Amino acid sequence: MKIAVVGATGRTGALVVEQALARGHRVTAVARRPEAVTARHDSLEVVGADVLDRDQLVPVFAGVEAVVSALGAAAGREPTTVYSAGTRNLLAAMRAAGIRTIAVISATPAGPRGELPFVQRRVMMPVLDRFFGAAYADMRRMEEILRASDADWIAVRPPRLLARPATGDYRLVAEAPLPKARSITYPDLATALLDVLDRRDLYRKAVTVAQ
Repeated sequence: MKIAVVGATGRTGALVVEQALARGHRVTAVARRPEAVTARHDSLEVVGADVLDRDQLVPVFAGVEAVVSALGAAAGREPTTVYSAGTRNLLAAMRAAGIRTIAVISATPAGPRGELPFVQRRVMMPVLDRFFGAAYADMRRMEEILRASDADWIAVRPPRLLARPATGDYRLVAEAPLPKARSITYPDLATALLDVLDRRDLYRKAVTVAQ
């Protein structure tokens, strides 16, 4: 399969590129700064494009069969539209190229708060919102855009991300709470993003992943 990885220079995006190549996929790594992509492989094409510029994306997706969006915004309280506007542009470029499947990174706090355990809902979430609320709000807008589209999308909602080696395992549940979903490593999140592309039972759903 030929996969476009958007946000290929981020911590998760770079791992998605690496793992996709290891699986034998052809990969188009998309980044605002293509020179920052360090991977080298005969099956890798590196292209420069800004997700906030729809016209730049259309030619990038020629021949691509699926998209993984590892977009990330700077954490903080400042409003952002990277997730929502970027995903809207990705969907438009995908339609132009005849691509249906996309997996995106969201986050557990972007989902319904009523599904969370009491302590997380009443203690942890207010603290996280104080520091990262702008990003979570835009992720919720992104998920609304996905639900309104006709794409075969999967929104992957991880909890806290850990900079540790892969465990080789993760748990996943769709559109429901995942008990004790406290953290997941970056490499295992990258694995999940690639795995869900082949899970038709998860299409058009938000899924929580954790160790």
